Amino acid sequence: MSDEFIPERIDRRDDGLLVQWSSTRPVLIPARRLRLGCQCASCRDEMTGIPILNPASVSDTIAPLAVHLVGSYAVRIDWSDGHGAGIYTYDWLRKLADTSASD
Repeated sequence: MSDEFIPERIDRRDDGLLVQWSSTRPVLIPARRLRLGCQCASCRDEMTGIPILNPASVSDTIAPLAVHLVGSYAVRIDWSDGHGAGIYTYDWLRKLADTSASD
């Protein structure tokens, strides 16, 4: 993984994660986008990668309660809906951030 994809800082906010990479300004990744982007087996089909999480089941007021480092490559988020199994690699966070910045 390139150093440009390793965040310098990740701040948990009620409305999402504010992520700072060395080459960019901080980007807010909205909480709902993060929750819908979960890659765990409960949220995506393990064989096809197709999302199986029903977007209607994720509240507009979903919030990250805590963020935990996973090694040196990812974070895990505890969500206000009780979910907490997903691991968000730094590469995946960057993709979600790029999508957020283009909105």
